[in-house]
Amino acid sequence: MDVELNVTYLVFGGHVEVHKYGFLYFLIMFIVYILILCINSTIVCVIWIHKKLHEPMYIFIAALLVNSVLFSTVIYPKLLIDFLSEEQIISLTACICQCFLFYSLGGAEFLLLTAMAYDRYVSICKPLKYSTIMSKTTVIVLLALAWLVPSTQVAASLILESRSKVCRSTLSGIFCNVSISGLFCELSKFKTLKDLIILLNIALLPGLFILFTYSRILIISYKSGREVRKKAAQTCLPHLIILVNYTCLCVFDVIIAGHESDLPKTVRFIMTLQVVLYHPLLNPIIYGLKMKEITKHLKRLFCPDKLK
Repeated sequence: MDVELNVTYLVFGGHVEVHKYGFLYFLIMFIVYILILCINSTIVCVIWIHKKLHEPMYIFIAALLVNSVLFSTVIYPKLLIDFLSEEQIISLTACICQCFLFYSLGGAEFLLLTAMAYDRYVSICKPLKYSTIMSKTTVIVLLALAWLVPSTQVAASLILESRSKVCRSTLSGIFCNVSISGLFCELSKFKTLKDLIILLNIALLPGLFILFTYSRILIISYKSGREVRKKAAQTCLPHLIILVNYTCLCVFDVIIAGHESDLPKTVRFIMTLQVVLYHPLLNPIIYGLKMKEITKHLKRLFCPDKLK
């Protein structure tokens, strides 16, 4: 039988030769983190400063980039400390908090992408009603829901889960994600149901809605003129690239959680890093390069002489 432990600190057991390559890991992750902060913040500032960009589409992009910075800040500082530490440990309370923020902000990303898909749907399929439907109030409500819905559901699940007895003190990962469930002796009978409800509300239903909106956009664009197709391609393609990339990362997280015991430690380590490494950098790069208005203002900021 599992024996309850009086756990003060948890050990991250997912690192691979951290004592040998810790400084190299630190250097790579530190550079990536600085790039994430600088690139995302630059585009958010550009959107904030220029009033022409104070439109729903750009506000959602800014919210997505802010979310990326927050998501990275939940993971990177602790990882950087661990790479240079002799022991990779964390308190149980801090681990639960990190897990909460990881999945709350991860869920918020999916709902923000859903809000952006809805914005594009209204813009292309109902252009005459766009200003009425996508009012300032609508944007605020969508932003609030995108952050509040995941946080309340994840918090409720973690509170119920944390009441269970702790029988293990070693996590299989390198930060606190779903692997925290493996610490508890006996999980709630309703855990699977809770997880399915969260998955349904945060990923599956929004995913189906996104598929509906983009299928409608595709049909309308196909039936309309060249200008409509061009507008759809310019504004929807970046969203689709980000969506596909983020969905793949979510699948990675599910695979790691479901087959953690079957995966070699090195494979698990690499797959875990994929979840946090590329996506926060991809968001600003895609939107900075593909969104014409943002690109124009970035060129004015960094290459004013060439424009003259």
